[in-house]
Amino acid sequence: MNNGQGPWVAGVGAALVDLLVEETDQFVSGMGSDKGGMTLVELETIDSALKTTKSPLKVVPGGSACNTIVGIGNLGGKARFIGRLGKDDLGKAFMDGLVKANVDHRLGQSDNPTGRVLSVVTPDTQRTMFTYLGASSQLSPEDVTIDDFADVGMVHLEGYLLFNRPVVEKIIAVAKQAKAKIVLDLGSYQVVEVCRDFLEQIIKSVDIVLANEDEAKAYTGMGESESLDILAGKVETAVVKIGKKGALLAQGKNRFQVDAHLVKALDTTGAGDLWASGFLFGLTQGLGIENSARLGCKVGSEVVQVMGAVIPDAGWKRVHQYRADLAASAR
Repeated sequence: MNNGQGPWVAGVGAALVDLLVEETDQFVSGMGSDKGGMTLVELETIDSALKTTKSPLKVVPGGSACNTIVGIGNLGGKARFIGRLGKDDLGKAFMDGLVKANVDHRLGQSDNPTGRVLSVVTPDTQRTMFTYLGASSQLSPEDVTIDDFADVGMVHLEGYLLFNRPVVEKIIAVAKQAKAKIVLDLGSYQVVEVCRDFLEQIIKSVDIVLANEDEAKAYTGMGESESLDILAGKVETAVVKIGKKGALLAQGKNRFQVDAHLVKALDTTGAGDLWASGFLFGLTQGLGIENSARLGCKVGSEVVQVMGAVIPDAGWKRVHQYRADLAASAR
């Protein structure tokens, strides 16, 4: 349940359901995608792939910003999600997942099917995503109002939302009006490559940027540390996640590095999204940038041990104990 502390965090993004299968590198290349990326596809492409695979199918709530917001809700934070879904069984399952995580939802409905992502996990635990946006693509500027952000301290945007320029522009305007900090997760290196011009236009309005090493390199053309410096010159707080090596962070001229929690990974789906859950929740709780990043690493380490982006109760119990230890050490 919400602990009553800290401001609300509102996430805006695609309301998607993840369809997870374990497959080979050849399966991924046969679908015409580079491994580790995200490709927008029609519904028929996903349906055809599901007929081809012999892997058991796992269905879980998904979407980058939604994963982050659900994580914040499970951590005990005040979490809200804004998006659009279809009037179908997948849409109902999606909404039920938000309710279970104590997330306040502002969800419009569409006659289009609920969006979904085929997430193909290869033997090296890398995931490659094929996304049908469906109803989520109909999110419009009118779906975002000042009332959505009236009590919000942070507005979290997923990088994939950059494909919907009018909505992003409306979110930035309303968030600034509400005096909320704007958080942008770059989402994937392909988003950065395709949306570079728009990203350059809006980054001056962003307060916190979250990137992994591939996304940072796609934006800057540089290595991890150089990318961090470039991002830090544009935003208040910059993060470059570097996988098993942890994360690099910058605030102004200050630089930090935190170590990852090394575990046996099964699937990297949602790892960055859940990292963001711990980090943003920590910031709302006054843990400071380093301890917030440590909490992010802990949450991320739990999600990679399961298929999909849903951490089981036992994992959340370990996260809560770790959070309590961090808070005690900071006193």
